[in-house]
Amino acid sequence: MKRISIPFIGVVAGVLAMTATRPTTVRRWTAIPTVRSESAGGTVLPAFRGSRRDDDETRQIAKARLRDGEAGTYIPEILLERDSALARWHDRPLVPVTVWVQSAPALDDWNGDYVESVASAFRAWDAVELPIRFKVVPDSAAAEVHVTWIDRFDAPISGRTRWSRDDSWWIVNASIVLAVHHQQGEVLDRMAMKAMALHEVGHLLGLDHTTDPGMIMAPRVRVRDLTDKDKATIRLLYSVPAGPLR
Repeated sequence: MKRISIPFIGVVAGVLAMTATRPTTVRRWTAIPTVRSESAGGTVLPAFRGSRRDDDETRQIAKARLRDGEAGTYIPEILLERDSALARWHDRPLVPVTVWVQSAPALDDWNGDYVESVASAFRAWDAVELPIRFKVVPDSAAAEVHVTWIDRFDAPISGRTRWSRDDSWWIVNASIVLAVHHQQGEVLDRMAMKAMALHEVGHLLGLDHTTDPGMIMAPRVRVRDLTDKDKATIRLLYSVPAGPLR
């Protein structure tokens, strides 16, 4: 099955954050917190498969559901960006997506608290109670998602997410890279790193940028937590199957 790797440009380096005024001692081996992985209920339409007539009917039902639920979301922007196609993970309420977070890289100013910032971001999305759960694991070989670090990007960004999908637009694996420094050298503090991670996990789940500057998925993140609109958008995305809608 062909897999297509799609890059996402994350938050620009101008994330509005205060830098840490006191450095935190880097712990060489930082324990990786476990993200909550309880199962949750929820319904989703069947995937596009079977006869053309069945697929067409499923698309019409999905389009109606999106149309009825789009108020208070930025799902129309995602559909416009993706040419009326949606990408997401399969429902996995009982078998969580495994995540590995790199610990103690050899980077100046890297802070052991960053690992908890990333884990906290996964927990925040997990708390939305989607039909997909995350679990942080200590073994990179066993993980479907890798979170690694870089000193800084050459471009004015502070994070980047790449995921691979199959021909039906189901996401199958992903990676996130987070920068310790903004492009101009400013160190990200713990809260800024959590906001970065929230934004990038949003991309990992299938969200694109929104033009609304008050959302975690804005290109320049000004907020520090998920908003009701962020939550409504991801819930709507995960109420329909992945794939093109036309």
